[in-house]
Amino acid sequence: MKQLTEQQITGNWKDLRTIINNTFSGDRLERLNKMYDDFEDRMVVAPASAKKAFHNAMVGGYVEHILHVINMSKQIKDVWVSNGAMINFTDEELVFAAMHHDLGKIGDLEGNDYYVIQDNDWRVKNMGEVYTHNENITSYMNVTDRSLFILQHYGINMSEFEYLGLKLADGLYEDANEKYLKGYNPAWNLKSNIAYIIHQADMMATKIEYDEWKRSQTEEQEATKERVSSLKKSLTVDDSEKKPKQEEQLSKKSQDLFDELFGDKK
Repeated sequence: MKQLTEQQITGNWKDLRTIINNTFSGDRLERLNKMYDDFEDRMVVAPASAKKAFHNAMVGGYVEHILHVINMSKQIKDVWVSNGAMINFTDEELVFAAMHHDLGKIGDLEGNDYYVIQDNDWRVKNMGEVYTHNENITSYMNVTDRSLFILQHYGINMSEFEYLGLKLADGLYEDANEKYLKGYNPAWNLKSNIAYIIHQADMMATKIEYDEWKRSQTEEQEATKERVSSLKKSLTVDDSEKKPKQEEQLSKKSQDLFDELFGDKK
């Protein structure tokens, strides 16, 4: 299973804070830095999901996922632009929505993490649940609602485009988004492509993170097979080396017995 090193985890956190300081300014930057300072201890080690087979269910997985979504949203925006799409939002708005689409996965304002370590060995072994949802969370909210709640708690304002990009990041995987994304009245269609781009970036990052996990599983299995094969060969060699020695020992014993029975007696 893929795991991040301590150096990678601290490096990712430094990269995220650098993006914040290079993208935002003024009062909003101050408020964002206050929020990230408050959540640092929890955010640095938070996973991006609960199961191995989902994506980035590991220590530091959340921050790495956010960095992936930020980078991929920029790349996808460039693809849209190169193919003639209308872009009526700023890079700051794009980064803000990408950066906070999963903020609710950090947990509540009382210090309760959204995910906690799964202590049921059967579920870990048979269902791949590395983490589970924390039952001590103050109130149930879906991830998007909690993200918006945390941002408003810190007085962090957002534009209409940022709000929609964040709110609709899960696309049609979230039933509440259907009216936004399946409207049949042209007047109700989204007036910006930011939500589509954030959703595509999130899906792309999630799928690639899953592929990385799958590849690490395959590599681990292949390494295990090689170790077993090497061990078998080693045992086979040992057996073949032991056999002549055993035969030699038996031959000597037989000769001694023959000499004892039929040899010259003095």
